[in-house]
Amino acid sequence: MAFDNPLAADIWSSKYRFKPAEGVGDDTVEQTWARVAAAIAEAEPPKLRRHWRERFAEALSDFQFLPAGRIMAGAGTGRAVTLFNCFVMGTVPDDLNGIFEAVREAAVTMQQGGGVGMDFSTIRPSGAPVKGVGADASGPLSFMDVWDSMCRTILSAGQRRGAMMGCLRIDHPDIEAFIDAKRDPVRLRNFNVSVLVTDAFMRALEAGADWPLVFGGETYRTVPARDLWARLMQATYDVAEPGVIFIDRVNERNNLADVETISASNPCGEQMLPPYGACLLGSINLARLVNNPFEAGATLDEERLGELTRTAIRFLDDVIDVSRFPLEAQAEEARAKRRLGLGVTGLADALVFCGIPYGGETAAETTRRWLGVIKREAYRASAELAAEKGPYPLYDSSVLDRPNLLELDEETRVLIARHGLRNGCLTSIAPTGTTSLMAGNVSSGVEPVFAFAYTRKVLQPDGSKREEAVEDYALAVWKRLHGDAPPPAGSFVTAQTLTPAQHLRMQAAAQQMIDSSISKTVNCPENIAFDDFADVYVEGWKLGCKGLTTYRPNAVTGSVLSATPAAAPPPTPPAEIRLSPRPEALTGSTYKIKWPDSPHAVYVTLNDVEGPDGPRPFEIFVNSKNMEHYAWTLGLTRMISAVFRRGGDVSFVADELKAVFDPRGGGWLNGRYVPSLLAAIGGVIERHLARDAAICEHDDHTALAPAEAAARPTACCPRCGAGGLVRKEGCDTCFECGYSKCG
Repeated sequence: MAFDNPLAADIWSSKYRFKPAEGVGDDTVEQTWARVAAAIAEAEPPKLRRHWRERFAEALSDFQFLPAGRIMAGAGTGRAVTLFNCFVMGTVPDDLNGIFEAVREAAVTMQQGGGVGMDFSTIRPSGAPVKGVGADASGPLSFMDVWDSMCRTILSAGQRRGAMMGCLRIDHPDIEAFIDAKRDPVRLRNFNVSVLVTDAFMRALEAGADWPLVFGGETYRTVPARDLWARLMQATYDVAEPGVIFIDRVNERNNLADVETISASNPCGEQMLPPYGACLLGSINLARLVNNPFEAGATLDEERLGELTRTAIRFLDDVIDVSRFPLEAQAEEARAKRRLGLGVTGLADALVFCGIPYGGETAAETTRRWLGVIKREAYRASAELAAEKGPYPLYDSSVLDRPNLLELDEETRVLIARHGLRNGCLTSIAPTGTTSLMAGNVSSGVEPVFAFAYTRKVLQPDGSKREEAVEDYALAVWKRLHGDAPPPAGSFVTAQTLTPAQHLRMQAAAQQMIDSSISKTVNCPENIAFDDFADVYVEGWKLGCKGLTTYRPNAVTGSVLSATPAAAPPPTPPAEIRLSPRPEALTGSTYKIKWPDSPHAVYVTLNDVEGPDGPRPFEIFVNSKNMEHYAWTLGLTRMISAVFRRGGDVSFVADELKAVFDPRGGGWLNGRYVPSLLAAIGGVIERHLARDAAICEHDDHTALAPAEAAARPTACCPRCGAGGLVRKEGCDTCFECGYSKCG
């Protein structure tokens, strides 16, 4: 089949197409579907494999059922990867050996393609005594830095960087530092972070009571609950994190609450899992199931939805039996409970096709109806599988008393009582990101359409980004049916036009029908007042949500997508970038870095140009007698100088350099540890940007003394190559080796 747009074809080719170095791979997406269907059907008895291979392939066709990316990329390839997208790791012990064993397990899991989530609440707080060694604990955040560094190093399967979720309880003594951690633009960049919020805290918040911060039964201090909550809300307002997980509700509504306790989620929050739990994901594409889109009688084919649900449940159940697992503990956990996460994608587009504006009461009711069909058919399919293959090993009939099952219709409950269940949990709603793009850019998960025409920043293998113009599936269908006629404005709702209350209404409606949780972001406009934003999490708790994430555009996180008007003309080529010409003479400052273990200093010269707001950096030179640095310093200075000459805010240059660490080790400069020479140069740039009109303050990087600054270096020394050649008393003199043109 032809893809709906070039980006869809690129996504398939780069992420899901099997292209072995030798042998037969996938030439078409139909061959990808056939490969996946055949691999998963291997879990069936031999006499049934052909039947289910055909059924699975038919469900996959036309992107009706979208298994998660790990399944699409890995099934049937023979690669040593897991078909499970994400895991929650084991309980992190509060001792050094156990902590680093947990790091190793996370690294192994990510290496095979799984994202990981961890609860760091089990690690003692910063400053707590470590008995037997006469030291104080460094706290959970310092160990999160270790995980973060490990994640930067591990390139997980499928050429994707590993994703992680870090959780901390609201009563942990280090909770305030955890809340503020992502304000640092270079810290914990490989983590999503969420606070585990208890019902007791929410009651204390409502009552205006104090809240104890406790570890190991010891109360370290108390804080006003409202002050702690305000700090959390201010952080998520400013930098979009942390999110929250209402952990008591998660456990209360867990089908498996009698045999497990949950204290963390996978990286995107759609699966709250016990230690070593795994999420096995797939989504039904609702946008492909609407008959007569945009017509008065447009409806979703609920009979087809039920058929796809039953096939998808069997497909995902089979994945458990054919998948590899990074750790044996993960395999045991998955096979004992056979947890699934069937969800949807394309909800917003399906609503558009039916003329229903996303975010309204009708949309919420329609969402409950469609997801209700999936819930009913999923439980019935699991009961029928239990009759055929047996229930999950830890099944107990008391599961019928759990909240999710009490809400089922009587016929379904009778079927479960007779046969049991094959799967402990059945539904969740994941972000469908690239699989939705491959399916023609249908709206992701239960999210609204971000924009009907937009520009997407696509990460390249070399770390750069390119921009791709993309059109939403619903708009593309409208144009196919109606040409250039303007689409009906009422149902073409975008994320930018919705209020937080409308986002919450849709998430709460979906959560009523979902076993596990939902990955959904409450998008807020950049100019939303803090007072209007501050109650979002409280309202979500009152509406029955299990977790919440908000996003407001900000300087730290930026955005992946940038909207353009739906009717915008094709993008024009970017204008040529022109760098400001260099004036004949510039003034600036030169700084001396005496790097440990090097006999020669490094000199950093920053020259300024006058701008409308005062001086700004225009160019940088780095010189040293040590010629080992020559090639990379030359390249570095040319690139940074080009950035400087383009103008604008260049403070990010210092931030990026300061985040670089040298695997051979950094160095101590005036009592402070600097992770690399590049980081030291970043520190110089930072201090230069912050200097006053005179000279930078004297800090760990040594600026030339005032008398020396008056005779700034003008060139490299012809004898030693150092950047210390100055015109002094009418003569060129080198401060490094003593060379003098006049001597």
